Amino acid sequence: MSEIKLKKKIIYTGTIVLKTGLHIGGTNTALNIGGPDKFVVRNPITQLPYIPGSSLKGKMRSLIELAYGETDNGSVTKDPNTKAGKLFGLSSDIENGHPSRIIVRDGELKNPEELSNTDLLYTESKTEVTINRITAKANPRTFERVPAGAKFNLEMVLNIFDGDNEDELRNTIKDAIRLLEDDYLGGNGSRGYGQVKIILDDPKVKTY
Repeated sequence: MSEIKLKKKIIYTGTIVLKTGLHIGGTNTALNIGGPDKFVVRNPITQLPYIPGSSLKGKMRSLIELAYGETDNGSVTKDPNTKAGKLFGLSSDIENGHPSRIIVRDGELKNPEELSNTDLLYTESKTEVTINRITAKANPRTFERVPAGAKFNLEMVLNIFDGDNEDELRNTIKDAIRLLEDDYLGGNGSRGYGQVKIILDDPKVKTY
């Protein structure tokens, strides 16, 4: 890879508001008889649920690739000239690979005090039932969800290097956010989970 020089960082902050319950899976080592089968990811110190930056970034990338037909037979694009390739980067194992231009931070829960009356700690339980089409036997499973109305911090950093098309990168971020609001975050989106609204502050620019 040739030498590259950082020109500026554009810092996006805001709020992710849940319009429907969110399930991003985590683990639970405790024995919870009668509790959920599928748990949400939590901060191990505070026990607050959060949105992993990797989940948000991965969803944004996949939506951009689908919207612009940039998938590689269903896999992540290997073309550095695609919108997704320019913004989210390509593995160094790939020819013309380059680092991601965007950093997506973990989103911390902003309003835990408003979730004090939930049936679980800051979360709710929702039972989903699948029916065997032949025997009609019901198979219920309970999912833990962060309820609608929860708010999470959003922070993303866009790195602009010499030679980058800043307007194109910023527009790709806007497209990803718009697509996400019309799609879903986390699991079980086809069942109504994970609808979000994203409220952005004015970006801050730091030059170098």
